Formats: sequence, C-alpha cells, structure tokens
Amino acid sequence: MSEEQPVQTPHLLADYRPYPFTINQVRLDFTLDPSATVVRAEIQMTRRQSGELELDIGKDVTLHRISVDGVELEPADVTRDGEVLTVHAALPDQFTLATEVTINPAANTAFEGLYLSNGIFCTQCEAEGFRHITPYPDRPDVMAPFEVTIHSALPVLLSNGNPVSQSDGQAVWQDPWKKPAYLFALVAGDLHAVSGEFTTMSGRHVDLNVWVRPGDEPRAGYALESLVRSMKWDEEAYGREYDLDVFNIVAVDDFNMGAMENKGLNIFNSKLVLASPETATDMDYERIEGVIGHEYFHNWTGNRITCRDWFQLCLKEGLTVFRDQQFTSAMRSAPVKRIQDVVTLRARQFREDQGPLAHPVRPESFVEINNFYTATVYEKGAEVIGMLKRLVGDDGYAKALDLYFDRHDGDAATIEDWLKVFEDATGRDLTQFKRWYSDAGTPILTMSEAWDAATGTLTLTFEQKTPPTPGQPDKPPRVIPIAIGLISPNGDEVQPTTVLEMTKEKQEFTFDGLSAQPVVSALRGFSAPVVLKRQLDAAGKAFLFAHDTDPFARWEAGRDLARETLVAMTGGASPDPEYIAAIGRVLADDDADPAFRAMCLRLPSDEEIAVAISDAGNVPDPDAIHEAREALGAAIASAHDTALDRIYRENAVSEPYEPDADQSGRRALRLAALGLLNRIDGGAGATSLFDQAGNMTERAAALGLLIAAGKADDALQRFYDEFSDVRLVVDMWFMLPVAMAPPKQAVEVAKTLAARADFDWKNPNRFRALIGGLSSNHAGFHAADGLGYDFLADWLLKMDAVNPQIAARMSGAFESWAQYDEARKSHARAALDRMLDAPSLSRNLREMVSRIRNAA
Repeated sequence: MSEEQPVQTPHLLADYRPYPFTINQVRLDFTLDPSATVVRAEIQMTRRQSGELELDIGKDVTLHRISVDGVELEPADVTRDGEVLTVHAALPDQFTLATEVTINPAANTAFEGLYLSNGIFCTQCEAEGFRHITPYPDRPDVMAPFEVTIHSALPVLLSNGNPVSQSDGQAVWQDPWKKPAYLFALVAGDLHAVSGEFTTMSGRHVDLNVWVRPGDEPRAGYALESLVRSMKWDEEAYGREYDLDVFNIVAVDDFNMGAMENKGLNIFNSKLVLASPETATDMDYERIEGVIGHEYFHNWTGNRITCRDWFQLCLKEGLTVFRDQQFTSAMRSAPVKRIQDVVTLRARQFREDQGPLAHPVRPESFVEINNFYTATVYEKGAEVIGMLKRLVGDDGYAKALDLYFDRHDGDAATIEDWLKVFEDATGRDLTQFKRWYSDAGTPILTMSEAWDAATGTLTLTFEQKTPPTPGQPDKPPRVIPIAIGLISPNGDEVQPTTVLEMTKEKQEFTFDGLSAQPVVSALRGFSAPVVLKRQLDAAGKAFLFAHDTDPFARWEAGRDLARETLVAMTGGASPDPEYIAAIGRVLADDDADPAFRAMCLRLPSDEEIAVAISDAGNVPDPDAIHEAREALGAAIASAHDTALDRIYRENAVSEPYEPDADQSGRRALRLAALGLLNRIDGGAGATSLFDQAGNMTERAAALGLLIAAGKADDALQRFYDEFSDVRLVVDMWFMLPVAMAPPKQAVEVAKTLAARADFDWKNPNRFRALIGGLSSNHAGFHAADGLGYDFLADWLLKMDAVNPQIAARMSGAFESWAQYDEARKSHARAALDRMLDAPSLSRNLREMVSRIRNAA
C-alpha cells in the first residue's frame, strides 16, 4: 500500500452550527429530458443571523443562472468550490433566490438525485442527493413547504404532497408540510396504479396508490394491503393518523436502498413491493409488509419530526425500526419476530461492534454519511428504544411518545430532545442511559450464582465490561435492564419475569423464600443488547431448552448448546448427545408454534461459529467450521429421521397459498426438517419437492438444497427457463448457486455467473445477489487461496466507478478478515491494499476500506 493517501476530512458533531437563513417556500419547475433536464428553483429566504449564503451543489449540476429578487448576480458575486456554491453579494433580510440548472439523469449511475431506471424518472435524495438536482442547503434541519411543477409527455407525473392540477404534459403538486430536502421526491413514467382508499380515525379520506410497470399489477396487491394494515396499526398503537389526501408508493428496479419515506411519495426497490405466490417467498412477503410499515411509520418519526443533523440519524431510524418490529410482532408471531431480530442483530451489529467499523449509535464524526446507514444505527438504535420502554414501562413510554409528538412536531430534533421528553414524562434521570447513544461496543455481561440452601436465598452477581473500540478505549458502566425468571427443578416457574436494573460495574440481586435451588432463565426476551456469559453445563441448557416459559430464552438455550457443540466439533469432538436429544424433544413438541420450532431446528451459521471461536481467543478455520456444521446436521437427521419425515409430511399445506403467520410457520418447519434430511438422503426429498412445489417458498428452498447436494444442474436450468422474464426471480437464481455451493466451488461458480450477459451488474439488486451470495458462503469467500477476496476486490473496484454507495456497503464482507490465520490475512490484506492503491477511488469506498484495513 502506498504511503501517501488522500486526506479525508471528517465532519464533527461538535462543529454543528444552525443555518443562517430560514426558507419560507420552495418552488421547483422541472422540464424533464433524459440527458438535459432543466430545473428552475425559486427559494424564498429570511436571514436569521449573519453569514454568507452557502448552497450545496453537486459536481454533476450545470449552473446557468442565479438571481436575487429578479436581479442576475455578477460572476464575481458567486464562487463554486467543490460542492459548495457561495453568494458573496449583499443580501436583504428577505429575498427570493432563483436558479436555473441542467442535469443528466441518464448518466446518473450512482442513483443519487434524479436518475433514470428503465425509462422511469425517479429520485433518491437521502442523505445528500438533493444537491445533485439543484443548488440548495442540503441538510436536514432546513425545512420548508414545497410546490413542484413537472413538464413531461410521460403519462404519470408525481411528487410530494397533494395534487393541485393535472393536464397533458404538466402536473403541479403542493406539500403543505415543512420538510428537509432529503424527503423531496419526483417520479415520472409509464406506470399503472393498483389503488385503494383509507379513512383515518378523524374521518379524512385518503387515496392510496401503488404504482408499478405495466404487467406488474397482479403482484402489487399485497403491498397495498400492507399499507392499509400499517395505517390502521399506527392509529391504534400510537394515535398517529395520516395527514395528506393521497399516499403514493412507486416500485423501481434500480434503487440503492430498500425504500425511501419521502413525504406522501414513497419510492421502493421493486423487490419490496412485487410479490405473488409463484415468484416470492414467505420471507419476501414478510419483508414487504415490514418495510411498507417502516416507511409509512416514518411519516411521523422522520418526516413530521426529523433529525437536526445526520449525527442524529438513529433518532428517526432506530425509533422507526422499533415501531416496524412492533408492527410485525402484532401481525405475526411476536416471539419468533423477537428471535429473528436478535439473530440479525448478532450477525450484523455485534460483528460491527467487535471490529474496525465499530461506532456509537450516535457517532461523533463521519467522512461519508452514506457509510453510516449501519446495523448500529438501525438495529442497535431500535434495541436502545426497547430498553428505554422496558425501563419506563408501557404507560411511561406512551406518555413520552405523546409528549414527543406534541412538543417536536415540525422540528428537526436531537437525541437530547428525545431523552428530555422521557425525563419530563416519567421523572427519570437518563444521564447514564445516554451512554447507549454515545459509547460504541457490545457490553459483556457476566453472571454468577450463589445458593444458600439454609435460607432459600439465591444471589445473582452481575459484572459488566465493554471492550475497547476505535477511539474509545475505556467505557463506564451503562444502565442494563436484565429480565430474569426462575424455574424450579420440576419445570415450574417460581419467579415470573422480573426486570433487574443494573447501573454499576458490579451488582448483586437476591431472591428469598425459595424451597429449592432454581434454574435461572436470564436475559429473557433479550432485554438488552449484551453478550451474556454464565457457567451453565449442557444439562442445564437442555433443561431450559425443554422447560423455559420465555420463548426467546428457550431458543437461546438451544442455540447455546448448538454453538458449543459446533465449536467442539471443529476441534475433532463428536456431536454432543445432549444436544441431539434436546432436538428430539423439539421435534416431539407438536403443541409449540411451528415457526418457533423451525427456528430451533436451524443451526448457527458458519460466521456465528467463527465469531465464537475468535471470542475464545482461538483462530477459526472456515473449512473445519463448514465440515462440522454439515456433520452435525447429518447426525441430527440420522438420529431423528423418522420424526423429521413425519414433520415434513404433516406440515404440508393443502389450502390455497397465503403468506400469513399460520401457513408460513408450517412451511418454515417443513423446510427446516427437509434441510436436515437433505444431509442424508442425497437430495431425494428436495428433488421431489422441486418437482411438486406450488409456490416459490418451497421451490426456491428445494433448489438451494439440490445445489448443496450437488444435484441441481437440471433444476437450475428449468428454474431459469421458467422465470427468465421475472427480474427479481432471476436475481435469486444468481444468488443461490453461489450461496449454497460447496465452498471449494463457490468462487468458480461466482466467476461463471459474473461472465454471463444477463449479469446486469449495474443494477444494485443483481450485484447484491451475486456478490452477497459469495460473501454469505463463509468458507467459500474465506477460501485459503484468497481467490474469494480477490474476486470481491475486483468487483468492488468496478462498481465503485459507477455506484460508490453500493461498492462501499458490499465491502463490509471484509470486516472480519483479521480474525483468521496468517495465510488468509495475507491474502485479504493484499486485496484491501490493492483497493486503497487504486486511482480515483471514491470517498465512500476509501473510508470503508481504510477502516477495515486498520483492523490489523
């Protein structure tokens, strides 16, 4: 790696200063053209304090005219330095700034600002995309009402707010609510609507539309139904109703994110809108419902109340993720949803916290804000909200949220504003709790037990310690809510769930009047995002796996057994008979929720085992981990083949397909059983299911199992031939062969697929499918010869030249490179250095790769 690298100047939270002007009204006029769109802006401004007028402007924006109150500015009155346009002329206290620019949507492959997606004009302005449309103070604390006029011959012309007028070639939209520029949206194209309506709790009539390409209408109905459920739930759970006359959703194929909450005009990646039983899985349906809810809930937690600056991103995202988790829990199985959220948190956010990309929920600095749309901000941000709710109770939480909406409606708020609301509503001092926002890292919580048989007293001692993270070597103790239950030796619960509030580095809690030593069910419901360490043997974990009344704690006990078994097997041990027997009890528990039983049957991922080995101070071997996982699956299948076969047969769904909790739970259990049997039947069951499946959930699962069994050549071709005209299904076809391939074949499979003419790598979904498929194949990506690292580096450099956001996000696959053996580290280090040495590397990718490279 060369020693001289471009200096990346960070933005600092401490440097925040209010914008010196208030914007009273924005009027935008668009004349759309694929390569030369003209944007005229009139911005009514009032001075708040002294200072020059600075506007953000993208390097891809050509400025033609700029005037103040109708008077053209002289060239000497305006300077342009990088992405900052400064007006030096003397300005009155109130004035109208007018600009005219041209932009090239067709050339915008980064998909920031206004761009073209297969003939559809669309926008993405969060975080800093509006500057690529017109000069403007592109920051979230500058809020104003917008009026937008669109000129185009395209049949559908949409923007934020309510429609004012529609005529041939022109549409006018007005958004009466103040909003920052990042919430601006425009869509124009040949689109068809699947429409509905909703009446709010105050009687407001709202027209609902899901806009899709012609021919996609049959796959848009579930998105519309999900929107109606979201609107109803937000009224019932939070008392929040919608505030415009229309709510539009648009599905586009080229989108860097999942979706965007623009006021009244949500733009979605088509993957999170389009679904039919033949083309989408149960998980696709659940994600559509959850993300539709997430973006709708932003109308209050993000739009009506936004964040003062991008350091406060967790204020809107953490809270809205928590709300969408509540929504999905209400629509489906709450225990299973909780387990799914914890699995995601540990796989993504815990890894982030333990590596070079660790940062607080509210970071103190950033170079490129797009690199901080992270699991820490979203998922850990949601966990912090959940802890706050546990500490203040349901009533306290409801009072605080009502006060938050009343006090800050129309504001750009901060974490301090958020916590002050809870303090005022509940009387609590949250000074120490704030450390969850300011301190990076996952606390390690150690629990020990002392039993006094003479007095029937159990004493639990907890110690907390948060390991050092970049820039934060020492961490004071945090407030940790610890949900505890006690179970008697006969399996009865003798102490219902109690939340202990830990505030010190070391703290004791006692339970008196017990007739026998209980088994402690700790951290129920995953009451805090910590790593719990305790001394509990396999028999104790098997007991909790069989008897714990808290679904999460029960699942966690089984997960611990599986993890310990797999770690031992990587060192040559045999499968633990205690765990094998415990799985038998799950198989026999027909009264349990099928979706929960499916979660219990799924083995920890290869990555999870690698982290466990690394945490113990050892070096993980990806090949040994993969072999151990396959061997344990085969051992379970051999021991319980009859029970697994029964579950597979009895959970077949004969009714017409529905993506609801009941049917999807039964399918999940059935496929979990087949996944284990596949280790011993050579793919026979998967072959039969692939031929007979009447829905994509079972068809795709069967295809994945056939790939793993090495029996998929014919099935892969048949699958492609059947769905070659369904873009989202072809994305799946690109992902599965790499993700499910035997590790030694994974890179070659990826190279073969990448060479295909239909590998449309500039499309984010197609790129994520293939590249994400390889990075999810743990032993394949971390191949000892380093070819996985080389393949990813090559494609990141190629993508970086056209779409830096996607390249930067996919670079996270390298995050754990420093935990492996010296040979692998050498290969990874070379790949990272090669990227850093590349000329014209984007700011996005350079920041990510630099931070990852500094891990060792």
